[in-house]
Amino acid sequence: MSCLFLPTPPGASTGAVPSAAKTLVWGPGLEANIVLPARFFFIQAVDSSGKNFTSSPGENTFDVKIVSPAEQFTRIWLQVLDRRDGSFLVRYRMYASYTNLHVHVLLSHQHVAKSPFILKGPVYHEGCDCPQPSGSVWMQDMHCPVSFSQIEQDLALFPRVDPDRNAVEVPERFGQRQSLCHYTITDNKVYIKTLGEHVGFRIFMDAFLLSLTRKVRVPDVEFFVNLGDWPLEKRRASERLHPIFSWCGSNDTRDIVMPTYDLTESVLETMGRVSLDMMSVQANTGPPWREKNATAFWRGRDSRKERLELVKLSRAHPGVVDAAFTNFFFFKHDESLYGPLVKHVSFFDFFKYKYQVNIDGTVAAYRLPYLLAGDSVVLKQDSSYYEHFYDQLRPWEHYIPVRADLADLLEKILWARQHDEEARKIAVAGQQFARNHLMGDNIFCYYYKLFQEYAKLQVTQPKVREGMERVEQPTDDLFPCPCHRTPPVKNMAQT
Repeated sequence: MSCLFLPTPPGASTGAVPSAAKTLVWGPGLEANIVLPARFFFIQAVDSSGKNFTSSPGENTFDVKIVSPAEQFTRIWLQVLDRRDGSFLVRYRMYASYTNLHVHVLLSHQHVAKSPFILKGPVYHEGCDCPQPSGSVWMQDMHCPVSFSQIEQDLALFPRVDPDRNAVEVPERFGQRQSLCHYTITDNKVYIKTLGEHVGFRIFMDAFLLSLTRKVRVPDVEFFVNLGDWPLEKRRASERLHPIFSWCGSNDTRDIVMPTYDLTESVLETMGRVSLDMMSVQANTGPPWREKNATAFWRGRDSRKERLELVKLSRAHPGVVDAAFTNFFFFKHDESLYGPLVKHVSFFDFFKYKYQVNIDGTVAAYRLPYLLAGDSVVLKQDSSYYEHFYDQLRPWEHYIPVRADLADLLEKILWARQHDEEARKIAVAGQQFARNHLMGDNIFCYYYKLFQEYAKLQVTQPKVREGMERVEQPTDDLFPCPCHRTPPVKNMAQT
């Protein structure tokens, strides 16, 4: 799913006054059936001649109000985020459900575009346990893609899945040395059994499964989730493989890849517990391109040997690379060589620099979605590790590729300096990719499609196994949610 953000034509407006009639307003937050933790939509400032603004007309240009005419008070937290490229991202988090919502977008007290936008209810809030009975209807409402190439690649290795066999063999093979969650979703209820010692990260998967099953009836499905960093299934494709869901994949393993726990949590907790998410980054991209520091920037911990090499490179070429450690753990005995440690830098301050180095940690560096969403160009290390969206990225289109050993990093930075306009175009393309493919609606679509396609491969019925416990939905006694969905029909979950 993507929210189309049209490229601005040459000669676009930079100094005119926005037109209430010509300005564009669109996005999933204007549709009642798209339920997200934080809903969002976009405003593109356009002048009276029809030209898009390419710089901010002022962060307070547009006034947005959301009300429910039937209610005296509307419990909604709303933010208008200036993306500083002539567009705005409006996000809002609902704390109650409403029969109808009216979204007013105003410019100097004039309604913009087709404002007020009316969301005909019921309009459900995130905590409302009221799933759409039909998966196909939900996917249509969400404008989900028909397919995801990474899901197709991952599941092609598993022509059939036997939950009965896996329930025995996976714990025997992995349960003693690894940390796993064994999940069953049946009748849209979530059950779990944990395996291994370090299972704290189950909270991320639990929370997302509960959120998903509040929105749509998920097919009956049984699966194992790897809670560790490294993918687990190392057997060759010709051998008997076990399907393991992981947050990261690699070229020499056969795990089924999901969006990372970091990206997943940021979707659930946008306008909540997290300050770094795919929306907040878009309003904190640093100074304009021409004013950014033309140095490659990196901060992080010592979780890979190449990161040591990067810091060494920075010492030798401080005018080209600014790289330093904020924490030592893996190579603590080398701290005297690669220290001293520097203070943590706000992620938003990364974008004071034109060039962002993305280098693996223990596995793939989970910061890449946020780096792409900024207004800097990413120099991405070639890697055998990948996240769920890497197969859609194109070198020299969305990022500048760098060899795995970083041997050509200096050369690539110098190329970017000498080809500033081309580097700028790559930065914009990477940013647009993140906006179109890595927002919350896309993440929900990906998970649902993964479970839907995986469920079709099952040759035995998913079961609530011995030792499993129910993962309960949180209760909200303060703001109850009357559900007005049509009751599910038998087997509707498989649609």
